[in-house]
Amino acid sequence: MTPAPDRNELAAFLKARRAQLDPAEVGLPDPGTRRKVAGLRREEVAQLAAISVDYYTRLEQGRVRASASVLATLARALRLDDDQQRYLYELAGKTDARPRRRRPAQRVRPAMRRLLDQLTQTPAIVLGKRMDVLEWNAAAVALYVDFSQLPPDRRNYVSLLFTDPVMRGMHQQWEHDARDAVAALRMEAAADPDDPELVRLVGELSVQDADFRTWWAEHRVNTASYGTKHYGHRLVGDLTLDCDTWASPDGSGQRLMVLTAEPGSPSHDALRILTSWTADQPGRGGDRGGLVEGPST
Repeated sequence: MTPAPDRNELAAFLKARRAQLDPAEVGLPDPGTRRKVAGLRREEVAQLAAISVDYYTRLEQGRVRASASVLATLARALRLDDDQQRYLYELAGKTDARPRRRRPAQRVRPAMRRLLDQLTQTPAIVLGKRMDVLEWNAAAVALYVDFSQLPPDRRNYVSLLFTDPVMRGMHQQWEHDARDAVAALRMEAAADPDDPELVRLVGELSVQDADFRTWWAEHRVNTASYGTKHYGHRLVGDLTLDCDTWASPDGSGQRLMVLTAEPGSPSHDALRILTSWTADQPGRGGDRGGLVEGPST
């Protein structure tokens, strides 16, 4: 069974993507005149995709459904990467999906909880749907904030990145990291656009933050499965950490996010110092107290 196409979202994605492309980037000649709008014109996209201008115009207006063959040519014309192509097909209703059921509560497998507690010198959190923070270890509390002190409906990675002063302030490349987080959330929205909690989250952040509102409208998508984070920590200073996200094999959509440092690097030493202060802390969730601070002097 395929999901129902979302023509309005598909139209918005096509408009946003062609606005991001330079004519020279797709092999079109320089017309020598200044363009009134950024990016490609509809006529140019139609030319690159070998479809009529009228048909492409109706696609952008949400008036027609795109066939699989047209989607393939549009993906090439618009230089879509793997994540963007998957997003395009999901919006067009061309991917397989399970029948919609009542959304169960998100639960972390016991084995995942044990793994978190065993990563004593490695900050790690379990992200669920909508990038909700479901579980975490003591090292993640030391690095970020004590998630157990937050109301459950505020334990969301994207929300904290935009609204929590500690989380936002420690990211030295906040705009880059925040844009990636928004793009990852966009990816989830394509898979389950009717999720009421996702709609609520996007609505709240759009009202609260102009950057989120702008970046959400760009329709940029990725899975944000790996990368490098640059932090300025309140206790140990600068940290450069590799961030890797691993998908759970149970099909739940949950992911384990792990942050590590290059052995022997200043960041590795600083992370060891930071996590040594939390060695006697319980492993996860509601058992923990307030923010973890360094030893008194």
